[in-house]
Amino acid sequence: MLKRLYDWTMAKAASKNATTWLAGVSFAESSFFPIPPDILMVPMVLANRQAAWRIATICTLASVVGGVAGYMIGFFLYETIGRVVIDFYHLDAQFETLRHTFVEYGAEILIIKGMTPIPYKLLTITAGVAKLNIWVFIGASILSRAIRFYLVAALLYWFGEPVRAFIEKRLTLVTTAFAVALIGGFLAIKLI
Repeated sequence: MLKRLYDWTMAKAASKNATTWLAGVSFAESSFFPIPPDILMVPMVLANRQAAWRIATICTLASVVGGVAGYMIGFFLYETIGRVVIDFYHLDAQFETLRHTFVEYGAEILIIKGMTPIPYKLLTITAGVAKLNIWVFIGASILSRAIRFYLVAALLYWFGEPVRAFIEKRLTLVTTAFAVALIGGFLAIKLI
């Protein structure tokens, strides 16, 4: 099933409506869809590197709006829809652990984990269930998703095709390294 979804997504990246598909996939991935928008974003940026920042902006905005939909699922519809999404991805254990931590550290979790390729829908639904302040949710989502998508766009813009293989094989490593650097920066600011 994931292979078919992957092939479908790659075909959409080459279509004349690629930007619309990118926004749709970015939106859906934040609340229920299993394929991340990077699969559309990477070939689109490589095809037109001058559009890298516009493409990253579309990913960011659509992902945040989709994240709000995921938040609403968690806030209002967890028992009917949210539980189904969490169960479908076998994220039950992670959800329960995250839900308890979210109450105290919701913004920090969104900023750090929202940059990584972990299922963002887990974060958005959990934020809704934990009743995280919606404005804190939106602000943290904008920051984390922008960092993630602009980082990918910047790497593709500056290094082109050679970085594509690296990103596709080591996306977790790239975003984790950036998250570690960001956390280190926050810790340094707190200690100063």
